[in-house]
Amino acid sequence: MADFPEGCIADIISFTTPRDACRLCSVSTTFRSAAEADTVWEKFLPPDSSSLVARSTLVPTFSRLKDLYISLCDQPLLIDGGRKSFSLEKETGKKCFMLSARELCIVWGGAPQYWKWISSPDSRFEEVAMLIRVCWLEISGKVEVSMLTPSTSYTAYLVFKLSDEDFWGFDTQVGYTTIRLVGSGETVRGTAVLDGDYEREEGDGHNYPKERGDGWMETELGEFFYHGRQEGELEMKFEDLSSHWKEGLIVHGIEIRPK
Repeated sequence: MADFPEGCIADIISFTTPRDACRLCSVSTTFRSAAEADTVWEKFLPPDSSSLVARSTLVPTFSRLKDLYISLCDQPLLIDGGRKSFSLEKETGKKCFMLSARELCIVWGGAPQYWKWISSPDSRFEEVAMLIRVCWLEISGKVEVSMLTPSTSYTAYLVFKLSDEDFWGFDTQVGYTTIRLVGSGETVRGTAVLDGDYEREEGDGHNYPKERGDGWMETELGEFFYHGRQEGELEMKFEDLSSHWKEGLIVHGIEIRPK
């Protein structure tokens, strides 16, 4: 196979995966050159990656498409005025998105007696929302379903923290989650907990918070399979409409990524 023209080897590699392409770089100098060719990594990048990158205020420039791919895997790119981020799943090149707190619909989010907007050094966005005190908690976000990677099962997560100083009202509360394609009958409902100190019961069916690598917490909101033919907006929602007062929740955003 080493006698094949480099372009032919590159075409063959483009039908594998990003991981395989990186491994094949160690076979020989010919394979390395073929595996790093733009024709290979063009196949691994989403077809609309150029238009998504162009939606960033700081458009990155790379001499090779492989470098662009790796950058989008390791460093989410802020788009749409810094209110969303776009990245790639490293193994597959499938698209991931995160909606900032400013991009979400937070009930009473504009009322300073209930919520305040602050900066956080570990946030990828300019601002996060910090809950002062409410009993009606409802947070939702929408994304155009056509932005997702076809034939992919996605999971949505609420990304948050509980304040180190003043938080209470979450250790006994269960919230309700909804994932729905607006205007269609596709709806998934569930229940979720935000406080890890909530007393768990075996088989209760609730989604519980987990720690992320970036220092934030996340709780699953539900799953959605995009087969590529649906149209419209995908809505993701968490709500706790109980009469119990709550405070100290810090909302980073809602992230949707391949399951």
